[in-house]
Amino acid sequence: MKVLSITEPYATLIKNGYKKIETRSYTTSYRGELYIHASINKKNLKVLQDQNIKNLVDTENFNFGQIICKCNLVDCVYMSKEFIAEIKKNNYQEYLCGLYEEGRYAWILADVEILDKKISAKGQLNIWNYYRIDEIQKIMDNIEYGWVDKYHNKHIDDYDTFANDYILQSPKEVLKNKVGVCWDQVELERYLFRPSTLNIHTYFIVYYDNDKCPTHTFLTYEYDNKYYWFEHSWERFKDIHIYNSKDSLLLDVKNKFIKYELDNCCNKNNLVIYEYKKPKYHLSVLDFYKHCESGKKIN
Repeated sequence: MKVLSITEPYATLIKNGYKKIETRSYTTSYRGELYIHASINKKNLKVLQDQNIKNLVDTENFNFGQIICKCNLVDCVYMSKEFIAEIKKNNYQEYLCGLYEEGRYAWILADVEILDKKISAKGQLNIWNYYRIDEIQKIMDNIEYGWVDKYHNKHIDDYDTFANDYILQSPKEVLKNKVGVCWDQVELERYLFRPSTLNIHTYFIVYYDNDKCPTHTFLTYEYDNKYYWFEHSWERFKDIHIYNSKDSLLLDVKNKFIKYELDNCCNKNNLVIYEYKKPKYHLSVLDFYKHCESGKKIN
């Protein structure tokens, strides 16, 4: 869904039907359905000193950090002196609810609908995308298991030169190339989950065998006191798995990795899980290992 973050009280003024023009310093070519997110930022609450605006909103019903309604963005109008004068004369309430200066833009909104269930989100600048879990799954279903080398060639079922030629793709590159190993796919998942308020973690499990050192990366999130393993690249376990604790989640992944990737034959002291942060893109195999190993080692 396309979303626009707006500070309070303006987001609630839109939700309640009192504000149908969002004033911005920049234009947009986008037209269509637009969700309104009440920003966490409280910098514009000082406008409530204006009694005319204060009369329009219930300050106890602000929803900071929530997507609260949807509408249609139907037009974007350059603010000329004439346009501003007309708004001030014929719709003074609208004029009070925005910043009208020559050279700015009026984003015209219509068909406002209040959401039955608000959606928690962090918010971003400009128009941004929010993805529900089912939408993320559909996007990931378009990604095939494979890799892209430093010469921009795609490889499926060919790993002869992987160790020397692999580079970590950016999320946009994964979407464009429609291929990625688990390392790439987790970065795309991280990108898609980013606007949500879910507590996201990414993990790197590796078995040090002095040869191939098999690995897997995976993403987890927390919601309503449950822990979720979001898996796409590991075909055998492609799904969302739910657990009562983080420890039980990590233990389950570890046991599955031992059974299905190591054939139950391993020195468990050589098997390590690291929690790692977002890496730089275009890392080599060795540099990606180093990045993950610099993260938090899980006991």
